[in-house]
Amino acid sequence: MATLSEEAARLLDFNQKLDINLLDNIVGAMYSGIGEQQRVAQEILTTLKEHPDAWTRVDTILEFSSNQQTKYYALQILEQVIKTRWKVLPRNQCEGIKKYIVALIIKTSSDPETMEREKTYLNKLNMILVQVLKREWPKNWESFITDIVGASKTNESLCQNNMAILKLLSEEVFDFSSGQITQTKAKHLKDTMCSEFSQIFQLCQFVLDKSQNAPLVATTLETLLRFLNWIPLGYIFETELISTLIFKFLNVPMFRNVTLKCLTEIAGVTVPNYDAMFISLFTQTMTQLEQMLPVQTNIREAYARGQDAEQNFIQNLAMFLCTYLKEHGSLVEKKGMADMLLLALQYLVLISEVEEVEIFKICLEYWNGLAAELYRENPYTNQTPNFPKYTSISGPRRQFYAPVLTKVRYIMICRMAKPEEVLVVENENGEVVREFMKDTDAINLYKNMRETFVYLTHLDYEDTERVMTEKLQNQVNGTEWSWKNLNT
Repeated sequence: MATLSEEAARLLDFNQKLDINLLDNIVGAMYSGIGEQQRVAQEILTTLKEHPDAWTRVDTILEFSSNQQTKYYALQILEQVIKTRWKVLPRNQCEGIKKYIVALIIKTSSDPETMEREKTYLNKLNMILVQVLKREWPKNWESFITDIVGASKTNESLCQNNMAILKLLSEEVFDFSSGQITQTKAKHLKDTMCSEFSQIFQLCQFVLDKSQNAPLVATTLETLLRFLNWIPLGYIFETELISTLIFKFLNVPMFRNVTLKCLTEIAGVTVPNYDAMFISLFTQTMTQLEQMLPVQTNIREAYARGQDAEQNFIQNLAMFLCTYLKEHGSLVEKKGMADMLLLALQYLVLISEVEEVEIFKICLEYWNGLAAELYRENPYTNQTPNFPKYTSISGPRRQFYAPVLTKVRYIMICRMAKPEEVLVVENENGEVVREFMKDTDAINLYKNMRETFVYLTHLDYEDTERVMTEKLQNQVNGTEWSWKNLNT
């Protein structure tokens, strides 16, 4: 090992030519070695990375090393100098680094096979470019947006990677900027991004309208998803974006999850000027949904049998319905669209039966809000009158929602989480024992369910009593007997 230490000292002598094979060996020892060998290798690489001139060797390493781990190490050196010394580097060196990174990205991403093979390496290059942009754009790189949009039109795989860069930039500026850059700098970047967004939007629109390249379209939709929480609203509501998402991509299996996430992001917007667009968003999505997942489907069983993408679709659908109904449910009521609203609620009831706690939590939040809202409208009404069922929303809101809330009561009773004081389990010997647990997700879930059930009870005492009596009767007559059911 001493020999390796002595040889490694040559790496720190910047008067000598860099020995790439030696560097590859040391990187290999760091990743694959054990004990003292690994420790010494780590020490050598850390010392080299911290050398003020280490970044000048990055181009040599990337050009001549065939080891992906060594290349990644070189990119870490480059990233560190950008993050810590960018402002003190001479201007010509900054420009040289910028051009070098851009050239590397273009070289690696212009060929689909190379891009796929060197995905990790390319992702790191993209992140480094974004670090440069945070320091250079727009003051020292005014043409960046024009450059990246122009380059995207020359090559589809290059365009796909450029979309990934724009997505990273959006995340850095709008999602992760807090605490990393000054508020003034963050605001300047956001304002610049918004003012130049028309070029980016036109590129996204062009890809979504014209491209037959599935990976490019998928990446564009993922990038668009990151844009939707900050772009000027006109791009969403005064273009064909919503109808393109719904009619072109929502019913395509490989795009439907990201498309539904985009629609959920749009559904979460609350502005008074676009009521007609929100109604169209709802009706068009529900119409497509009926074709993709008929309401007669046993969603609980379908989820249990489904692949990851199908299960994700159910979770994303829960998010869409809950987000839309929470923000715009009252708008749908005012427009008298009873049938469409009941259809959405029916889907939500079916999704609430899925045996996945994270999905149930999404639905529970909506049911809690709805029950609380209905109760607070008239908290001292003892009982909803037993009028005939309404087919429109012209009658009292409580009466309209009553049939749905009956189903929710069944679900709450069947799925009620255990409170801390009644945590009863069956041990390995088949004995029923008490188990004490501190504050956990299960306890928090119980508290939320209990609060929801209290509201549901106040809304209709008789129906709650009837449902509980029926469930207890099923325990007694054996049709639903189990320790688990008795314990909820």
